[in-house]
Amino acid sequence: MPTTAKLSHDVYFALKDSSPEASHKLVAECYSKLGGIDGVVFLAAGTRDAELTRDVNDRDYHVSLHVFFRDRAAHDTYQDAPAHLQFIEANKDNWTGVRVFDSNLGQR
Repeated sequence: MPTTAKLSHDVYFALKDSSPEASHKLVAECYSKLGGIDGVVFLAAGTRDAELTRDVNDRDYHVSLHVFFRDRAAHDTYQDAPAHLQFIEANKDNWTGVRVFDSNLGQR
């Protein structure tokens, strides 16, 4: 039976340098530094789709990160994992804002 994620951690980054090169660099850093941390069930990162401009679309970010964890304990461990702390240190100088949305995922 596959592991089912229990907690979703969604992070939205607003960047000082939001050029395509800088945005794609951050996306690549998400995958290379964060994907292998123990307890991560699924990780995806990408850039905002500039063509989606409906009134309900939040356009105050440039890069999004979506991490699903097996449980709350895995999320808590991730926060202090050396790779996560290195990711923050290596990239924070280009952030003008970071918004985090953590959600408990329901059972099916």
